[in-house]
Amino acid sequence: MQTANRVAVNTGFLYARMAITIFISLYATRLILNALGAKDFGIFNVVGGAIAMLTFLNSSMASATQRFMSYSQGEGDLSKQKKIFNVSVVLHLFIGLIVVALMEIVGYFLFNGILSISPNRLFAAKLIFHFLAISTFFTIISVPYDAVINAHENMLFVAIIGIFEASLKLCVALYITFTTTDKLISYGALMAGIAITLMLTQRIYCHIKYDEVTINIRKHYDKHLFKEMTSFAGWSFMGNAASMTANYGQGIVINMFFGTMVNAAQGVANQLSGQLSAFASTMLKALNPVIGRSAGAGNRELMLKAAMFGSKFSFFLMAILYIPALVEMPYILNLWLKHVPDYAIIFCRLLLIKNLIEQFFLSLSSTIMAVGNIKKYGIYTSLLTFTPLVISYFLFALKFGPVWLYIVFILYSLSAMIMVIYFAKVNCDLSINMYIRTVILRCVSVFVIVQILCIIPLVFLQESFFRLLLVLLIATIGNISSIWIIGFTNNERESILQIIKPQILKVKSKIKLF
Repeated sequence: MQTANRVAVNTGFLYARMAITIFISLYATRLILNALGAKDFGIFNVVGGAIAMLTFLNSSMASATQRFMSYSQGEGDLSKQKKIFNVSVVLHLFIGLIVVALMEIVGYFLFNGILSISPNRLFAAKLIFHFLAISTFFTIISVPYDAVINAHENMLFVAIIGIFEASLKLCVALYITFTTTDKLISYGALMAGIAITLMLTQRIYCHIKYDEVTINIRKHYDKHLFKEMTSFAGWSFMGNAASMTANYGQGIVINMFFGTMVNAAQGVANQLSGQLSAFASTMLKALNPVIGRSAGAGNRELMLKAAMFGSKFSFFLMAILYIPALVEMPYILNLWLKHVPDYAIIFCRLLLIKNLIEQFFLSLSSTIMAVGNIKKYGIYTSLLTFTPLVISYFLFALKFGPVWLYIVFILYSLSAMIMVIYFAKVNCDLSINMYIRTVILRCVSVFVIVQILCIIPLVFLQESFFRLLLVLLIATIGNISSIWIIGFTNNERESILQIIKPQILKVKSKIKLF
């Protein structure tokens, strides 16, 4: 019960942040697209678009370090936590230098024959890429601090820093709307500045707040731990880097065959997907420390129970917004943006479907990482991650349309789900039959029922804001009802009621005082 309450409170902090940042971010995207125009927005998406993936890189790498921090917290060893932190600082400094060097080498080839960018914007595109390299370095070396914050489940600070980041991005959007300097260059430089500012803020806070955040390499160096963390971080980073490269490669492949205008549609899809996906990623961020500590304490049953509930709950949270978005995508994009790029509607829909599929196995990946022994998992994940990009390249060479990129990546997500479930069975003793019955079948049933209900207004009403509100209302009521009746098991319903009832009693007692 104490664990459940802690997860509920942390999730509440993160959802409060999300409620504020989601609207700020979407409005900022509208301003940026209008200020830059479709072509420059497309250039930024293909060259500097990886800046948007730095959040993914940071959280993915932090999960590896957090695994060791949470594991040692489960063991109750503060001295080991200090050693883990110091080893992590050295490790990520080396990783940051290597990644930046590789990026600069790759950049040389990108701007000499691969990317399709008009000559008059080539200089701006190169500057954006260098800004990206700087942002990447500072993001990587901030990973140990992010891991400490997550391991301590300090989601209040995460919420505050998230709102601060969204506010800075809105300021940047307003600035480039009115500036007379080169808008694209200004945008890239300021986005890099945001990454550095956030890293410094996070660093200062951690040194003040946490005892284990003490940099003394000579005193806290542990050769065995360094070897263990290097091995774990190496395999983890290989998988994360492969995923990030594949995601970034989507923009490059589209640019090679279809140009920057289609990149603009991809940028819109990524922005919308990122904001709507915040619900699920928020749940996972609150749950990962519990999974790590459970593994460290040897409580594998609690670890698997948390992972299965996390998979299901993140899917349901995402579906509440995704289902009406899938149904009303044309109207939503026209309402959000003044000029909707070609392919943006279909890109958004397919990307949302891909994201829903991935919710089935994201928390299972966390259990595999928590238990350790990820060499085979890292190799297979990396190989599988590159496959859809290669297939898409050959399909485009055969004159298939840009939509096929997302179709191929949906098929990849289904393959990845099967692979993760297999490794969770082998490494974590997951019961596949139970997982299918309690998670996948229940989630799919809820999705199909609510999707059908939301399509009904489209038959009787014309496209309008009223119809959008009606679809949202149906989706909300339909999801809540279906999730409670079909989605949750009896035990899960009882656990939720045990968390909710004390809070209701507190509210009632306060009302009586007035």
